[in-house]
Amino acid sequence: MKRIVALAVLLLFALSTTAFAGNVGKDCTFKGKKLQGKVQIVTSFPDIKVQVVSSFPDLKVQKVTSFPDSCGKWQIVDSFPDFKIQLVDSFPDIKIQYVDSFPGVP
Repeated sequence: MKRIVALAVLLLFALSTTAFAGNVGKDCTFKGKKLQGKVQIVTSFPDIKVQVVSSFPDLKVQKVTSFPDSCGKWQIVDSFPDFKIQLVDSFPDIKIQYVDSFPGVP
């Protein structure tokens, strides 16, 4: 009985943590921030916590060196970003997959 209860609690915890991820709107925004443009990777005080995955992303991201002017195109910068991200292994706000073409909301 204890094993079943422990398994149920673990399952509910796993489902609840993934339920909060993936809040990317069809208009390519997260909490009012457009997910395009100049991005700074930080270790603290991010605007968005991001997990890089190889499948089932919330957003497909293409790294570009100039003109990050459409959904999912990110130019990595060291200063003056449009928004800041922190790369995490668990409890992300959104999950991204790096792609070479066709960035955006899948």
